[in-house]
Amino acid sequence: MTCVITDRIVLSRAPEGPLAVYVGPFADFLSAQGYGLKSIHRQVHLAACFSRWLQREGMALPHITAEHAKQYLRYRARQVKPHLGDAAALQRVMDFLHSEGVVAAETLPVRRLTPAERCTQQYEQHLREVRGLAEATILNYVPFIDRFLKDRFADGPVTLSCLRARDVVRFVQRQAPRLHRKRAKLMTSALRSFLQYAQYRGEVGLDLAAAVPVVANWSMPSIPRAISADQVRQLLASIDQRTAMGRRDYAILLLLARLGLRSSEVVGLELDDIDWNRATLTVRGKGGLRHEFPLAPEVGQAIAAYLCDGRPLSPSRRVFLRAKAPIRSFCNASGVGSIVRHALQRAGIQAPTYGVHQFRHGLATELLRQGASLSEIGDVLGHRHPQTTMIYTKVDLEALRTLALPWPGGAQ
Repeated sequence: MTCVITDRIVLSRAPEGPLAVYVGPFADFLSAQGYGLKSIHRQVHLAACFSRWLQREGMALPHITAEHAKQYLRYRARQVKPHLGDAAALQRVMDFLHSEGVVAAETLPVRRLTPAERCTQQYEQHLREVRGLAEATILNYVPFIDRFLKDRFADGPVTLSCLRARDVVRFVQRQAPRLHRKRAKLMTSALRSFLQYAQYRGEVGLDLAAAVPVVANWSMPSIPRAISADQVRQLLASIDQRTAMGRRDYAILLLLARLGLRSSEVVGLELDDIDWNRATLTVRGKGGLRHEFPLAPEVGQAIAAYLCDGRPLSPSRRVFLRAKAPIRSFCNASGVGSIVRHALQRAGIQAPTYGVHQFRHGLATELLRQGASLSEIGDVLGHRHPQTTMIYTKVDLEALRTLALPWPGGAQ
């Protein structure tokens, strides 16, 4: 005898056991998260089977734990061929029960921090609460300090007053060769910050920050890798705008190529940041600065097409959402990077890189070739310092050739 769970989900038998009354709401939850019908049916069936097993084991709410879910998966593997997504689906069941308040959320045992980890944690708290640094800066600094303290003190007590200049120099000399130049510079910045913090706390008497070696930083060492205008046109033409995902990806790529936005700026874009009446777009850039862009018709039309016929229903205020369940905003900027990488691969374009930043470089290069000044380019890209824009003076080789004087005595 079949049992109707929702208007789209029918099971071969009625759910039994302690979770029976929650099988229907779980199906509605999955539907709201954007899961497909086949996936919902499989997960609901697994929840019903789990509930029957719990009943046979004599388990009742609210004493069901993650350990019971693990035991059931081992039992199920002996009965039927395991499905690759069973563990994740059962975890989703447990998360749903936690959210409904019918199963107590489990707290993992707290691991004792080593002295080095405790010191790093205090430094991280200082950066966040006292200095108010951006989260991205904190995430970059903290791992270097954790590594430095463990390198110097291992698992023993951390006595910062014992630090000497040779400890700092030796650490940088060992680590820097393994890192890209930019990462090495980031490491030395983190060390200076930490040593200034230690001195501020009175744990270090000497100015050890001055002992941190300087990583070589030649001015404009390389030409930025920029995607060409022809490759951008080819990429945009390759996107299938007949699908919801295609409309989303097309709008994102236009924001990268026409406005030069960073991936984090695209991810953080919210519905309220678009002023349709004034045709402007407000972007939260580095350091919390807000930058207003004119919303070109091509870009505005692409975003509108996605919002009207492509963006899933969601309480999120973020403009761009994941296309696959669970439907939510991107967790971080890597989601945009993945879109760019897959779009380039599908189009068969041999771009300079598979990264997002090449679109900023491509836009700057194209503006330079069209006669824009470095100041204007800096304004478009949201550069705070003119030196950041200066690198693009190395790019426009064709324009520079027109200024070259003929070689005395003819071509050599």
